[in-house]
Amino acid sequence: APEWEYESLGKIISDFLRHEKEDARNVFIRKYYFFDSISDIAERYSFTESKVKNMLYHSRNKLRECLKKEGIEV
Repeated sequence: APEWEYESLGKIISDFLRHEKEDARNVFIRKYYFFDSISDIAERYSFTESKVKNMLYHSRNKLRECLKKEGIEV
């Protein structure tokens, strides 16, 4: 894909994360930017692994909807 598409996608994701609750944003970034494991994220924020998985699931679904609105197929 052309570079501008990646920049556009990056901006959409950044805007999406800016509007997420802080906990959800932090968990998402630890998982998909730093590639931390579920157990490491849970330990870092004193959450259960189940809570982390649930937060990531909901964030991914919300991001998918956000991307669809922008006309990006996922």
